[in-house]
Amino acid sequence: MKRIVLLLIILIGSVSLMKAYDGPLQNLSPEEFRQKQKTFITEKAGLTAVEAEKFFPLYFELQDKKKELNDKAWQQLHKGKDDNLTNDEYEKIMLEVYDLRMASDQLDKTYYIKFKTVLSPKKIYMVQRAEMRFHRELVKGINRGGGEGGQRGKK
Repeated sequence: MKRIVLLLIILIGSVSLMKAYDGPLQNLSPEEFRQKQKTFITEKAGLTAVEAEKFFPLYFELQDKKKELNDKAWQQLHKGKDDNLTNDEYEKIMLEVYDLRMASDQLDKTYYIKFKTVLSPKKIYMVQRAEMRFHRELVKGINRGGGEGGQRGKK
């Protein structure tokens, strides 16, 4: 259960990182960022060209839907900055945030079923690991203040 929660947090974080990143990749268009992500995941998860061609449209469709839900959650949380809100208003905000998070989790499950039509469960697992590694490398690059997400010189 802890692994599932961790994976979900990372997936949600991946969308946030794409939006919030303010480093060397900031000059990349969203399409260029996705191409780097696609290349990294394809290589690290060992996807064939055919698998990648079928998988990534679904993968990026999921990311877009999750980004939309994440943006709505942030909008709700932003409302909480008003110190004059009542407890009932905070309650409403928090319930909406939790509902949006549950909707995001449900999307993960729905897309897992879709992913299984193009990849084996093992390959899906490898994609998840590669995605986590991509974001870990990206964060390392941010913390070091440079590089293509910390991937310089790595093959």
